[in-house]
Formats: sequence, structure tokens, C-alpha cells
Amino acid sequence: MVRTFVTGAAGFTGRFVCKLLAERGHEVHGLVHGASAVSVPGVCRAYDADLKNLAAMKEIVAAVRPHHVVHLAAIAFVAHDDVEQIYCSNVIGPRQLLESLTALAEPPRSVILASSANIYGNAREGALEESLPPAPVNDYGVTKVAMEYVASLYSSRLPIIVVRPFNYTGLGQNPDFVIPKIIEHASRRAPVIELGNMDVERDFSDVRTVAHVYARLLETPAAIGGTFNICSGVPVSLRQILNMVARISGHTMEVRINPAFVRANEVRTLTGSAARLEAVIGPLPSIPLEDTLRWMLEG
Repeated sequence: MVRTFVTGAAGFTGRFVCKLLAERGHEVHGLVHGASAVSVPGVCRAYDADLKNLAAMKEIVAAVRPHHVVHLAAIAFVAHDDVEQIYCSNVIGPRQLLESLTALAEPPRSVILASSANIYGNAREGALEESLPPAPVNDYGVTKVAMEYVASLYSSRLPIIVVRPFNYTGLGQNPDFVIPKIIEHASRRAPVIELGNMDVERDFSDVRTVAHVYARLLETPAAIGGTFNICSGVPVSLRQILNMVARISGHTMEVRINPAFVRANEVRTLTGSAARLEAVIGPLPSIPLEDTLRWMLEG
């Protein structure tokens, strides 16, 4: 049986990835850490360790001997207030993972590293392509660029695939993120919601689409060595999302702009091109954003 090792297995994305891989016949092994261990999906065998601990990582990957690796563990919230933690988790963590994999007698067949579209910054218009040079405008984006450079140090020894997901959402995402926050307020019929810039536009996908892409990439040798956007190609503003949620839920809220939620270095419009990805794995499953919002409201 194919053995696949997923870091961040108890996280939002990790739960969907582990479940899908198990359904596709993988023997899934998941890395979790601390309190998150209690929420790891039952479809995988869990290992509780700190990704930054090289000795622990070497021991775990030696025990698993993975055929495939999906690295998802990271600080994913752009406005996270502990900068040191962002850099340690998003740069040192993947470096230790890659180093531990090089110690295996038989290297994995593929290693997916989850970067982010945040690396593109906010100085571009149109559908962003992977050939654009990085121009991050926040620490989160900087750490993802750094992770990609770390990956380049291991590219001759490991079959690495870098993915740059644009925004995505779904049932179970932390309400620190804007769409789950809107869903939570609508579900309890809150009269007021505080948000930031209503005209910020994002390219949103469904987490189930993202999990599907990861599974397909693992099974596609032609993807090795590549860097791929994961996106819908459709920009949507917060104002439009609020209108969709109001239509589905039948509940309209007063929106108050909270200056604390308006970041000076906010990326205004972020839309991607998935042409390179689709050329390698074929068309992506299309889940309309309104269907995703309905799933979240009814879940």
C-alpha cells in the first residue's frame, strides 16, 4: 500500500487531505503537535511531534518510510501577532522536514510543499502567473518565499512540488478568517458585523478542490520540480460575499468598518491563473463559491 505522510494533519486543510487520500487507498500517516492531536482524523495514524525538532522528524519519517509527503503545517493566518513563531514554523519547520527526508535510504516519490499566493504581493493586476517574481508585503508572505528558497536547496535530492494556493475556505475553517467569520455571524443572526476593507478582492476556492489538487499532484510524475498556483481565476469582493451569504441565509447584517481590521499593507486584489496546473493534471473540479457558502451555513 502507498504510504503518505501529511504534516499539519489535524489542521483545516489537513483533515480534508487525509480523508481524501485514505479514500483513494493511501495508508495515511499524519504529523500533529500538542493540543491539535485530539482532533486528528481517524483515517490516519498520528505522530505528535514538533516539526522543528530534527531528531524527532528523522525518527518519524524513518518509521513511516513515506512514498509521498504533503507538507501543510504552518502559521497560516496572515495577521498572526507572533512574528517569531511565524518564521520558526514557516521556515525552520519545512527545512527540518526536508533534511529528515534526505536521510531516508529510499527517498519519497513526491514531496508537496504548500507555499502561498501571498508571495505575489499587491503590485500586479490581472491573473497572476507563477513566473512573476515574489514581492511579499507582509511577514507571512516573506516566510513563504523563504520556504521556497529553502526547498531549492533540496531540489536535487528530493522530488519537490511547490504549490501556491490562493484563498480557499470551507466547513471547519477557523473564524479568524473572514468567510468563516461572516458565516458564524449569519448563523447566529447577529445584527452587526465588524470587517475591514469591503472592496478587497480575493480568488476563493473550496478546500475540497484544494485537497483534490494535492492528491492529483502526488500521482503525477510530470509535476515534480514544478511550482503551481491553485486558484479559481475569479476575484470576489467581501461585499459580494456578504450579499451571497444574506441571500442564502435570509439574514442581512449591518457592516461596521473597524480600522483595526484595515491593514496598511493589505493586498487589494489577488487573482491567479491555473493554466500551468491544469496543463499538468487536467481540469480542476469546479465548486461555485455560493455552493461552498451554502455548505458552510448548513454544516
